[in-house]
Amino acid sequence: MSKYKAISYTRLSYTNEKDNESNSISNQKMLIRDFVKKHSDIEIVSEKVDDGYTGVLFARVR
Repeated sequence: MSKYKAISYTRLSYTNEKDNESNSISNQKMLIRDFVKKHSDIEIVSEKVDDGYTGVLFARVR
């Protein structure tokens, strides 16, 4: 059986703790792993984490 090749994409939700990976990213990764475990026809071949803050904050750091 051939597998679908997929990219895991997680996106940061705003958090004040900018030094640490947010719980949002960790939770999303866990949900994706659990989903893939239940669907053996999917193979994660790459992982993309979008942890930027653009578009969320009005105060910009220069």
